[in-house]
Amino acid sequence: MPVVPIQETAAGIDLQSRVPVSTTVVASPSAATETIIGQITLTGDVSVQRSVIVRGWAAFTVGTSGTAVRLRIRKDNVSGTVIGDTGALTATAATLVQDNVAATDASPSNTGQVYCLTLTVTSGAAASTVSALELDAIVV
Repeated sequence: MPVVPIQETAAGIDLQSRVPVSTTVVASPSAATETIIGQITLTGDVSVQRSVIVRGWAAFTVGTSGTAVRLRIRKDNVSGTVIGDTGALTATAATLVQDNVAATDASPSNTGQVYCLTLTVTSGAAASTVSALELDAIVV
């Protein structure tokens, strides 16, 4: 079967509002509390045709007494709907860890939808330190 050649190009199309990205660390978890470490917002009048694909990655040093870590992607805030979850991943206190989580939101708000990347350190007795992260979304 012959390959169909590409007939059009996306050169010159501004996709900035359809692909928000953040590398800003909002906060680091204190003890064993689920904490928002990164956040993005869909801006502009973005028409969602199918879904929003959300990806989060973080590097962090596990706090004192930490035994496991859990990254989640939530809608709106720290008590919002969970759309992505790593589950509890074994970790050791004072180690540098990096993990990622991905999700697809099939029912996002068309404008102003907020996505949060959260981190929980199980049994953490002191603050953990988030050193880097990336949270992005692709509006489809």
